[in-house]
Amino acid sequence: MATQTQSRQERSGQGMQRSQSNDKQNEMQPFDDLYKYFQDYARERPDMVALCCFGLGFVLGWRLKPW
Repeated sequence: MATQTQSRQERSGQGMQRSQSNDKQNEMQPFDDLYKYFQDYARERPDMVALCCFGLGFVLGWRLKPW
């Protein structure tokens, strides 16, 4: 009987530790999430990312070209 109550207490202590660690994981980090999303997208579709970078560079180079 004593071992059952000890195991319950240990489980409840671990549950509190898990909930605290989950709170840290669930904090909002928009820049980190956006960076990870962009990395995943670039791994899945590198051709589209390269094309967008080329297009952006072309437009910026054309608009910022000194006369």
